[in-house]
Amino acid sequence: MTHGQLHLNAFLMNTGHHEASWRLPESDPYAHVDLAHYVRLARIAERGTFDSLFLADGPQLWNNLAQRPAGALEPITLLTALATATEHIGLIATASTSYNSPYNLARKFATLDHLSGGRAGWNIVTTAGAEAARNFGLDAEPAHAERYARAAEFLDVALKLWDSWEDDTIVADKAAGVWGDDAKIHPPRHQGRFFSVDGALNVPRTPQGYPLLVQAGSSEDGKRFAARYAEAVFTAQQTIEDARAFYADLKARTVAAGRDARHIKVLPGIVPVIGSTQAEALANERILEDHIVHAHGVDRLERLLQLAPGTLELDGPLPADLPPESAVEGAKSRYTLVVELARRERLTVRQLIGRLGGGRGHLTFAGTPEQVADTIELWFTSGAADGFNIMPAVLPSGLETFVDHVVPILRARGLLRTGYGDARHTLRERYGLPRPANQHTIAPALV
Repeated sequence: MTHGQLHLNAFLMNTGHHEASWRLPESDPYAHVDLAHYVRLARIAERGTFDSLFLADGPQLWNNLAQRPAGALEPITLLTALATATEHIGLIATASTSYNSPYNLARKFATLDHLSGGRAGWNIVTTAGAEAARNFGLDAEPAHAERYARAAEFLDVALKLWDSWEDDTIVADKAAGVWGDDAKIHPPRHQGRFFSVDGALNVPRTPQGYPLLVQAGSSEDGKRFAARYAEAVFTAQQTIEDARAFYADLKARTVAAGRDARHIKVLPGIVPVIGSTQAEALANERILEDHIVHAHGVDRLERLLQLAPGTLELDGPLPADLPPESAVEGAKSRYTLVVELARRERLTVRQLIGRLGGGRGHLTFAGTPEQVADTIELWFTSGAADGFNIMPAVLPSGLETFVDHVVPILRARGLLRTGYGDARHTLRERYGLPRPANQHTIAPALV
């Protein structure tokens, strides 16, 4: 049975996804604001023929400053710089629908898509947390369902803006003195619950039509939103059984929404810690765990679980009376994943912090390149994933090791391309997706 080829995305996070990565001798504690660091990572990922790279973001200061490098460069700006340092790899930026306006954000992504030759992607998030809300004049975060209602209208407006220029609006007739055709401009004239947007975008329609649409929520609201809009989904799954169930559910929801199930790609996160032998890989994992400051982990876990400071005991289990997911207004799916992980494996708080230190709930795996490749292949060929969000524990070494030692195995097994080829392809084309037709030029159905 043939399964096609994997889609690999490099999720870049300053010195690496492990919270203690910055403490290793090889790490640069200032790398998170160093363009050269990100250029190097992007070129490593492109050498590994990844489909795309991805930057997370949020409009608030993350983490206790003592814990790890905090603060992040604005991702669309950074990816625009990386577009000039790469040729093929996709460039996916996180941007919030809760704390942006559709016109400005649609313009930024259209600009990135033009400047990169059709390589832009948008990770659409709704932004949980009171800290972000207070940065925008709100006393508390909006309710979960309210954030997704706003996100749906936000995206609808953005699609209208990206389609406000027909593909052949620009005439460029020098002899006639006609640059463009005003009849092919379609202002949105949108009046909705959350937004009022009148005029057309001031950037022409882009090489992709609009950016690859990515979504990362796994709650019920998140899955409904993904089924309607998303073309790639980043998800956190701890077991292959849970991953298969999520995969099947999301594909079915996509079909029920009237879309082709092949047009949504499911990409679980994996944090590989690689060694030439399994013993070496486990030793590398222990070095990282030994550098965790558990007080930081307790603080982060109490905030995720919405517990009062001082509630958790380091060598005890999670409290038995935690509220259900339905009572949580923050990151619902991540809350449930963490609680179920702790209950299923009977972890103490100390052990749970160790498990979350590398991937914050994503699958962590210590092994040889062959074992990592085996895990990826098993999930891919058994209906658990269309590819993976690769989240190296330490950067740049973890990404280099994956590209130099795991990628050749995946290529030898026919699971990953050996090169990008001579032709330039858009990010959509790499994901096997059609270029969307402009809503103003779609022929009406025959009655």
